[in-house]
Amino acid sequence: MGHLDHKYKYTTEELKAKSIEKLHERGVSLEDIGKIVFELQKKYYPELTMELCLESVNAVMSKREVFHAILTAIEIDMAVEKGLFTEPIASIIRSDEGLYGIDEILPLSIVNLYGSIGLTNFGYLDKAKVGVIDELDKKRDGSVNTFLDDIVAALAAASASRLAHNRI
Repeated sequence: MGHLDHKYKYTTEELKAKSIEKLHERGVSLEDIGKIVFELQKKYYPELTMELCLESVNAVMSKREVFHAILTAIEIDMAVEKGLFTEPIASIIRSDEGLYGIDEILPLSIVNLYGSIGLTNFGYLDKAKVGVIDELDKKRDGSVNTFLDDIVAALAAASASRLAHNRI
């Protein structure tokens, strides 16, 4: 049974499940994130398996700060898609304007859980657009993934950093 604090309506397990569900609805699986983690860590961790990567993703996904960031990011993207934001911010978010850095700030709440290696991993993924991050970034079917692509990068960066920390 998940911990239900008197302030919260939902258990951590319910929020984690909802976060995973929302990621799936937006085209992202935990396996997609695990593949990015594997790519980030395979050079440094010869005995690395996808199972270890997914275990790390699941551990990161179990933190309250993480599912709050995921749910917030997805809601912002969806609200922009539905026309619920006014101009000029709607166009700025919809176009994922290069100098709009707020979409990178929210994911830092995830990345910062694992120190400076999390930050450097995130910076790399934000530029390299590995795996599903690239697919989300290039999606032009009317969907908005301005926040989601960075959240996925942060999840992978934090999961890879967690693996690195646990190896030392």
